[in-house]
Order: sequence, then C-alpha cells, then structure tokens
Amino acid sequence: MKKLCLFVALCACSILLSGQASPPDSGDRTRITLDVSRVNMLYTVSDKKGRFVTDLTRNDFEVFESKKPQVIIEFAAESDLPLRLAILIDTSNSVRDRFHFQQEAATAFIDGTVRPEHDKALIVSFDTAAELVTDLTGNIGDLEKAVENLRPGGGTALYDAIFFACRDKLMQDQPLYKFRRAMVVLSDGEDNQSRYTRDQALEMAQKADVNVYTISTNITRIETDGDKVLRYFAQETGGQSFFPFKASDLNQDFENIANELRHQYNIFYRPEPLKVDGLYHPVEIRVKGRKDLIVRARKGYYAPKL
Repeated sequence: MKKLCLFVALCACSILLSGQASPPDSGDRTRITLDVSRVNMLYTVSDKKGRFVTDLTRNDFEVFESKKPQVIIEFAAESDLPLRLAILIDTSNSVRDRFHFQQEAATAFIDGTVRPEHDKALIVSFDTAAELVTDLTGNIGDLEKAVENLRPGGGTALYDAIFFACRDKLMQDQPLYKFRRAMVVLSDGEDNQSRYTRDQALEMAQKADVNVYTISTNITRIETDGDKVLRYFAQETGGQSFFPFKASDLNQDFENIANELRHQYNIFYRPEPLKVDGLYHPVEIRVKGRKDLIVRARKGYYAPKL
C-alpha cells in the first residue's frame, strides 16, 4: 500500500485545456501537467484593524484538510514568487460613467505592481464576450496602452471572462506552485451574456490557484446581486472585494490590492491521505493560539484525477 501511495505521489496528471477563448469543443488543445503530490496555499494574515502581520514563522501556523491536520513541508514569508496577473475590465454600458477613471487607476496599478523582469500580466475586456486585449507580458507600456485603448459598450460576460483567463492563460505556466496567480476584476458583477455559469467560473479559478480581487463599479450604495457575486468570488478564492462609492476611491483600492500581493505567506504540504479523485477538498489555515488574527486564503483546492 505504501509503495502504491508513493507511486501515485510521484505521478502527474495530464489534462486537456483549450487554447482559445471559445467553448471547450474548440479544436486547439494544450497539454498541461499538474503535480499531484503537493498543495500550495498563498495567504495573508492581518489583525482586526486590517494591518498585515508579516513576522510569523512556520511554527505559528497549522493546516487542516477536510478537518485533518497536515504537515507543512515548506514555508515562505512575503513570497517573492513570480506573479501571473490577470486584469479583467468590464467594458459594458453599465460602467460608462466611470470608465475613464477606471482606466487611469488600472494603469497606475500595473505600473506599481508588475516587475517587468519577474512578473507577467494580461488584460481581458468583457462586454457581450470576453476578449484578450494583451497576452501575458512583462512590458508595462504594452499593458498600459491596452487599458487606455479600451472603449465601453455592450452586455456583460463576466463568468466567461474569468473562466477564459484562468483556463487558457493563468494555468499555462507550470508547475502551478512556482508562480503566484491573481486576478483583479472591475465590474458591477451583473452577468447577462456568459455561456459558463458562476460556479463553473469559480471552479476554474480554484483549479488555477487564483486569488480573485474584485472592485465593484456600483455606486448606488445599495447592495445588488452583482455585488454579492463579486464578494463570493473573492471570499472563495482568498482574495478581497472592494466597494468604492467615489471614483477617487479606486486608486486606494488598487493600492490595497498591490500592498496585499507584497505581503503574502506561502506554504506547501503533501495531503495525507493523498487523494487523486478530481474532487474539491476544503482547507483551513490557522494561526496557533491567536484568535485576534485573521487568515485570508482560498477555501480549498481541486485534486487532479488519475
């Protein structure tokens, strides 16, 4: 039995992923290999006033998978792993009034977050369909120009945009654990055009190990169903949701996201017992004996299926 488990732990699972933004019956396919013997979790720790806590060590944390304690095999504070960042910008008619300010805030965020020699980012716009505006690149000028050239108009295909960016782009650099993956979504959260569902989009984000940060464009001060959708994506993936009521608040929200990306912990563990069942496995990270500290991490992962 031990030999069998060791063999499984050293195996990799190959899955077929579409290389296009089109539905999964597309003819172009890319083979990706996933390591099934380790799980990595990126997360932040803050106090109840929202201040980052960055001086903790491996021994301060405990990890539970399906409520069973796990052994941390690797730990890093303020992870410096290369960043793979997707910026998804709603270009539907519903955001027209604040669109110019969103562009300015997004370009400032790119300039302050992406390290050209280390990181890569992509821009996806979405209205009636998701469109790749700029592929993964570390060229700041190309990314900023792509944002500046966007124009609003049309419906909203939010779920398709998330699904496409995770499946066809953010998952391409392998193995997953050698990169940090994050997504920033600017939208009102109201989807009326997608072919994929909310839960299909979330599942793909979880499979890609992506932390989703959402910024609502709703300024009515009345919570909408779209706001609930944005909060859901952020909570389930270990990101954060922001609800600025003034256009000028956008800059601060982007700065908060950039700051968080610079203060992440990273741990690896080998699941015990190891399962390659293709199912979702809940994970919880705690700070030992510190109920005053808040850990924000994705709530689990999808195991590959052999």
